[in-house]
Amino acid sequence: MAPRIKTSERIVQNSLELFNQQGERSISTNHIAAHMEISPGNLYYHFPNKQAIIAVLFSEYENLVDSFLRPPQGRAATVEDKRFYLKELLSAMWRYRFLHRDLEHLLDSDPELAARYRRFSQRCLIQGTHIYAGFVEAGILCMDKVQIESLTLNAWIILTSWVRFLCTTRENSNHLSEQAIKRGVYQVLVLEAGFVTGQAHDAVNALFEEFYVPLAQALEEVG
Repeated sequence: MAPRIKTSERIVQNSLELFNQQGERSISTNHIAAHMEISPGNLYYHFPNKQAIIAVLFSEYENLVDSFLRPPQGRAATVEDKRFYLKELLSAMWRYRFLHRDLEHLLDSDPELAARYRRFSQRCLIQGTHIYAGFVEAGILCMDKVQIESLTLNAWIILTSWVRFLCTTRENSNHLSEQAIKRGVYQVLVLEAGFVTGQAHDAVNALFEEFYVPLAQALEEVG
């Protein structure tokens, strides 16, 4: 028999599902309780309000990104590492897409979350520059310090605003597909095109092909 999942964990899982499907703004704690077939009182016993649930989901997202967004330890970076980062980013963005869709609103309505997000983004930018510097050291990319810093920032801006951009291109913004988000990861990869060294050219080109999604498909597809 499968072990019973704690009610608090079930609330978090169900909330994530509903926020992703319908957008966080249109889901109340009463919606979540009704969806789970529990009383609102039972939900409030575990979480005083919706912001408390969102805070837990943000912690999960933060821990997930922190777990993979770091340079390889004790060895040189490879193009395969690049593939790993792109796949992990895609997976994290897809799993927690509601955070990306409604980010400004979420941060406006919760100053504590906004402060945590600022620290998180600073950490991601620092790790991103270390990762790019590792690709330069390994002879995969050819960039100077300012280019590394600028590329990291551009990558961050694309990754954090891609889901919102997609929402502006379709009538029903709740139906985002994983393919549409994959195109956002491809956009980040394209930023590096002019910096790839001769020796890494073929391997990086293979990544371009692997992550490519036609733009029309990304913008119009109903997932």
